[in-house]
Amino acid sequence: MDKSVLIVEDEKRMRILLGDYLRKEGFRYLEASNGIEAIEVFRKEKINLVVLDIMMPFLDGWEVCKAIRKSSNIPIIILTAKSEEDDKLLGYELGADDYVTKPFSPKVLIAKIKVLLKRMESNSLTNTSLLDFEGLTIDELSHEVKVFDEEVLLSPKEYELLLYLVKNSNIALTRNQILDNVWGIDYYGDTRTVDTNIKRLREKLGEKANLITTIRGSGYRFEVKR
Repeated sequence: MDKSVLIVEDEKRMRILLGDYLRKEGFRYLEASNGIEAIEVFRKEKINLVVLDIMMPFLDGWEVCKAIRKSSNIPIIILTAKSEEDDKLLGYELGADDYVTKPFSPKVLIAKIKVLLKRMESNSLTNTSLLDFEGLTIDELSHEVKVFDEEVLLSPKEYELLLYLVKNSNIALTRNQILDNVWGIDYYGDTRTVDTNIKRLREKLGEKANLITTIRGSGYRFEVKR
């Protein structure tokens, strides 16, 4: 499995533990003990996924997440001791794809890593069609989204959300439907996660944000001309 995972964690013991699990599963892994070091490693190395602790010296995980999202859509798993719902929402709003609260099972984290990487690979290899909505194009082969030929950088979760809406064009989708189909039925967050990601997606789509309409008291709909 030729995939590289960056572990960003200030506790050396935790980095060693996660590194051992990743190595046993066939992953290549790199380490960073603080936010500044994480950004340096990310810029120099080919990284496929980031496991990112929040509470770190010099530069916290939120800032690292924002910095990565400026240039990359690779999966990010937030790793933190905080369990408050608002912290989770902030993580998703900044572009994180999943969230693990300490203490946690390394096996569960490895499972999440595999799922996210499999989705990325599936999006890039198995889909072959180009979707075009009068200025908004979605290339399912390359996982590339453009608005009037300008590339829009989406996180894996934002891309899944957009694709789910598109595949169900002109259908009113409830927040719970979206949550179950994009985040999975075992996701424990509430429907505010959907609203947060829809807001972020609209901001990125710019002039084409109006394709996603709000269904008052229910959810959202992706509207296209028949």
